[in-house]
Amino acid sequence: MIASPVLILGARSDIGRALARTYAAHGCAVILAGRGDMEADRRDLELRTNAKVQAITFDVTDGKPDGFFDRLNSVPGTVIMVAGLLGDQQISAAEDAAAAIVLDTNYSGPARYLLAAARRMTGVTGACIIGISSVAGDRGRGSNFVYGSAKAGLTAFLSGMRNAHARHGIHVITVKPGFVATRMTEDIKLPPLLTAQPAEVAQAIMRAHESRQDVIYVRSRWRLIMLIIKAIPERLFKRLSL
Repeated sequence: MIASPVLILGARSDIGRALARTYAAHGCAVILAGRGDMEADRRDLELRTNAKVQAITFDVTDGKPDGFFDRLNSVPGTVIMVAGLLGDQQISAAEDAAAAIVLDTNYSGPARYLLAAARRMTGVTGACIIGISSVAGDRGRGSNFVYGSAKAGLTAFLSGMRNAHARHGIHVITVKPGFVATRMTEDIKLPPLLTAQPAEVAQAIMRAHESRQDVIYVRSRWRLIMLIIKAIPERLFKRLSL
């Protein structure tokens, strides 16, 4: 059972929009939360699906999660944290402000919002929290360790939240999409066999939600790839350009 309404935090992203369409088509009420005016997105989704849709402004780095949840019309049954920022590793390593944005957007901001969500969702039948992490968090790599470390933190956070809230009726799912063809990655040449589309990610999340899985890799190849990468001895790993 999918508990409604479904709150999508980061609903203006390509994955966020795909999730909104998927859950609305499933018959769920949807709350779109994103930066800027979300009214056009709300109208478009209602026209496409006839679902009940609320739109609200949201910034994962604003440090005011309790105030955000106070503004909602109802307690969500499902919360999906989509917000994230890849950033530029070289700039993040050179500039503190750039690093702070990547770390806050991918870890501390999402963690605080999901903590606030859990405080309100206790007692909601079928409550579910879904966090989109990354394969980049499975092992720190020189090419993206600022982003990867934040996602590693989010992965650990979701694991701990899953353990802590299982007895309180809140199921927690960790999603590791791998490469996804979105506006965030449009300037990067991605390998087709390892690259998912936003709609594919949304469908995988819906299936995981319905079957109450704990951790998913959207494309199963990533599970094997990351097992191999994690198995490389550190003395060799630090010599590689990954």
